[in-house]
Amino acid sequence: MMNWISNKNILIVGLGLMGGSYAKGLSRLGFHVEAIDKKQSSIDYAVAHGIIDRGYAYPDETAIRKADVMIFALYPEILLSWIEEQKHLFKYGLLITDVTGVKSCVVYEVQNALREDVEYVPSHPMAGREVYGVENADDGIFRGANFIVAPTEKNTQEGLEWCKCLGKILGFRKISVLTPEEHDEMIGFVSQLTHVIAVSLMTCNDNTHLVDYTGDSFRDLTRIASINDEMWSELFLLNKEYLVRHLDSFISELSQFRQMLSDGDREGLREKMRLSTERHSYFIK
Repeated sequence: MMNWISNKNILIVGLGLMGGSYAKGLSRLGFHVEAIDKKQSSIDYAVAHGIIDRGYAYPDETAIRKADVMIFALYPEILLSWIEEQKHLFKYGLLITDVTGVKSCVVYEVQNALREDVEYVPSHPMAGREVYGVENADDGIFRGANFIVAPTEKNTQEGLEWCKCLGKILGFRKISVLTPEEHDEMIGFVSQLTHVIAVSLMTCNDNTHLVDYTGDSFRDLTRIASINDEMWSELFLLNKEYLVRHLDSFISELSQFRQMLSDGDREGLREKMRLSTERHSYFIK
């Protein structure tokens, strides 16, 4: 399995939490890893702590030309512009993947911009932490997590297997394959909607003393409420069709709960709770 990426020059573009965690995991496995990031401080930290072998605070031509594998950990719009500006330097046979949280608005545009000898296999690690920056990089977040590959008809079977292999060697528990559209619909529910709910819980009440009274249930529900507003607002808007649909469904469900409470419908409430318990059981097996 390691042969799929062994003896390869791996270049990571974007050295934040996710890019840094990829770099840390691949370096730990013995791969040669270089990185490009706009922050010199991030490069210096990563080199000093053995997360990467070498780094650049600019698009270094030599590093780009020699890369056999590129992993992009950039915001979607920056990813598109970066590839457009640097694609003329890409090596023949280059394999590309990413960590981008939305796919259909990115995948086709990137694939159409690339030469036929360069293959971009979209993927999404379903892992993260409530902190940012390469200083918090931790490849342990991948172990036991889910990994999604979102290929199109332009992808080869070899490219798909390479990307799945990457997820496996980094320790992901389950590798799933979805279309970009299936990915975006799913991610709108399991990730984006949950972030909307967490943010809304924090913004619907301005009592600053709640922290003195709260228990584990509130802390668990709002764990992701400390949010990167620049990144998540971009992701929400790029996926707004699916996210709005899921929000409408959630608002409808809340309205049903409200009506049951207003009507004193205890059996209706209990039935909702029994259904919730049944469905949640799939997540804790």
